[in-house]
Amino acid sequence: MNPNEPTVSVNQGSAAPPPGNPQAFGALRAEVGKAVVGNDTAVTFLLLALLCRGHVLLEGVPGVAKTLLVRSLATVLDLQHARVQFTPDLMPADVTGSQIYDPHSAEFTFRPGPVFTNLLLADEINRTSPKTQSALLESMEERQVSVDGQPKLLPDPFMVIATQNPIEQEGTYPLPEAQLDRFLFKVTVDLPERDHEYQILQRHAAGFNPRDLSASGLKPIAGQQQLQDAWAAVARVSVKPEVLAYMVDVCRATRSAPPVQHGASTRGATALLAASRALAWLSGRTFVTPDDVKYVATNALAHRLQLRPEAELDGITTQAVMATVLGSLPVPV
Repeated sequence: MNPNEPTVSVNQGSAAPPPGNPQAFGALRAEVGKAVVGNDTAVTFLLLALLCRGHVLLEGVPGVAKTLLVRSLATVLDLQHARVQFTPDLMPADVTGSQIYDPHSAEFTFRPGPVFTNLLLADEINRTSPKTQSALLESMEERQVSVDGQPKLLPDPFMVIATQNPIEQEGTYPLPEAQLDRFLFKVTVDLPERDHEYQILQRHAAGFNPRDLSASGLKPIAGQQQLQDAWAAVARVSVKPEVLAYMVDVCRATRSAPPVQHGASTRGATALLAASRALAWLSGRTFVTPDDVKYVATNALAHRLQLRPEAELDGITTQAVMATVLGSLPVPV
């Protein structure tokens, strides 16, 4: 387990357990672990995004179980899910749906696309054109699809988990800044450590089939009602003025950092607030601490920063900028 992983247990630092049921969501990580070895940090941020009604961008080379992770999460949450393989020839209507002419009624009827689901896996999203990538913008922000000027609401909950290959790989397109800003988190999924890779091979040698999750013993342990209760509970997590001010200072510091051309937007600041509250609740507290803010800040903000060209040539990364920002700001007591 990542030594920086937040401890998920009830009643840490508060006189009474928080409302809702953090135990169920904490147990989701163990349940997903029946199919996915390691990736604890990625699972944590997926759960936080779910609690915030946000979306997640997973980045990693092919073959690190990004797709298996998403399928396992949908199974343990008992949510409808769909998968779209993004390719260079994919069209926007292939994602959102299209109007189909019915010769019997002589009318056009709407045929919903795969976006009409609870959990949409947008696989290798940066291998399609920017036009098709942008087809998800309205869905991610407004939770609806407009057809001939008429909005069609998406199911609730609705969450996009997109995977992308590193931009250095052949055949990839960079995501537009407007779309990156719609993702609550960007999470890097690295190659497993030696012990984890040994466990993976051990499971496969014993007959594990990643295409048959039921054989792994995965079962739903949280559903719609638990989600509704959790959303209400997270909304009641308190944030002291000095912690709010710390969030503002973090976001503003990204805008004035020398390597940065465009810093975190106000949407980024609200994302930082939502993620910090969700982490506090998941950790069994009714209030946000500065450590909550620091833990989620890089994954919530780094992908929203645009570096100056000379900084990119020098090999500076947005993650390094966030580390500098968080290390330079005074932390409220």
